[in-house]
Amino acid sequence: MRRSLTSSDRCRAWRAASALLLALALSGCASYVSGYRPVALPDLPKQADTLAPSQREHQRILATYGGAYQNAKLEALITRVVEQLVAASERPDLKYKVTILNSPAVNAFALPNGQLYATRGLLALASDNAELASVLSHEMAHVIARHAAIREDQVRQAALISRVATDVFNDPQMSALTLAKSKLALAGFSRAQELEADGIGVGIASRAGYDPFGAVRFLSAMGRNIAMRPTSSSGIDPRMLDFLSSHPATPDRVQNARANARQYAAPGTGNREKATYLAAVDGLPYGEDPSEGFVRGRRFLHPKLGFTFLAPEGFSLDNTAQAVLGVKEGGAQALRLDVVRVSAEQSLGDYLKSGWIENVDPTSLEDLTVNGFAAATAIARGEQWTFRLYAIRFGSEVYRFIFATKSRLQESDRVFRESVDTFRRLSLSEMSGAKPLRLKVVAVEAGDSPEHFARQMTVADRPLERFLVINGLEPGETLKAGDKVKIVVE
Repeated sequence: MRRSLTSSDRCRAWRAASALLLALALSGCASYVSGYRPVALPDLPKQADTLAPSQREHQRILATYGGAYQNAKLEALITRVVEQLVAASERPDLKYKVTILNSPAVNAFALPNGQLYATRGLLALASDNAELASVLSHEMAHVIARHAAIREDQVRQAALISRVATDVFNDPQMSALTLAKSKLALAGFSRAQELEADGIGVGIASRAGYDPFGAVRFLSAMGRNIAMRPTSSSGIDPRMLDFLSSHPATPDRVQNARANARQYAAPGTGNREKATYLAAVDGLPYGEDPSEGFVRGRRFLHPKLGFTFLAPEGFSLDNTAQAVLGVKEGGAQALRLDVVRVSAEQSLGDYLKSGWIENVDPTSLEDLTVNGFAAATAIARGEQWTFRLYAIRFGSEVYRFIFATKSRLQESDRVFRESVDTFRRLSLSEMSGAKPLRLKVVAVEAGDSPEHFARQMTVADRPLERFLVINGLEPGETLKAGDKVKIVVE
């Protein structure tokens, strides 16, 4: 979560509440995605309007995904892999530039001009150069096949249909049906693009000498990584969102990638260069960037801003650039924490009813203190959700908690208040001791098991499953002495 730069967050008509709920349910429409972080791109400064479209998009991507991550070892490795792939591609005349994004999301995508992006979360999940090559060649395939340019045309067409449906049809049902059909057509077109790019990418990687089954392994790891995510606040399994997003469901892509790989080689052939890859990712940050805070189970700590809080029992937290989001198992409760600037002359009670969120019950307004900080609380009601709002003045800024529940508020209000009461200032020792998680590459010794390494993993939950996933191992698979594996440590 970053510090807000403006004093006005006038989110009318439940925008703040909608952001809370939708951000927990929706993922980005890119080739490789997990983490289910919101994808609404922030507005650029006005001077950016003079930039070329590709430059504007590049700046928007950097702003959304935490900026560029600088790592000389990884950059050198990726450059070498890209050069090999370009030489083996259908268009060796094309030029590419890869930017590593400082985001824990598992994501990669391409712009029409050959600008490729891969997050460090994706690099942490991959296990060898063949898997990395499968991702990069897939994105190169989008450029070669002009998918990105075609997709831009499709988006413009869908926007036009949406505008016509809104302005022309008087029948709301007809308008909604027309818009839905245009979105489904766009989603179907994109799924076909993704499968085509998988096929082209597997061919490029194989001709470059890499194991063509690297795509199968990485897509499988991505699916298992997604499966560890909690269900969304709407009760929808995030894995099912793939069917209507711009990429096909992971099992379909695995099957497609395997069929393509078999056309080039048998399993176990081609270069994997695992040792080279692991040497490059050794020490890579895992999870959130230190400047945006850390999730540690139910606890969130932000050393830079100097605060911490504990989510209610059963909640899973997700730290985004815009806010800290939380959802309770089962999807009946959710939370959002963000920060805004509020004039010191304005009382917190007045701020809560100032219109940034609608349907606030004025009789529910109450002034209080939270660990010595001035605060206020109120209730707002929607059709299906009830919201408990808290505003806490911390230094020169105000922190907003939005708790949402589908059940009766009386049943959950106590745990919401207990969570808010854990909001406090971090001590100097806590701030200096809050270190980011990192990948550490270690050697397997005789007798070592996945369970042995799982006990060394500094993760909040499911350490054995996470160890297996980031190392591309199946449950029950044994380790071979002398091999190297990744673990997550502080």
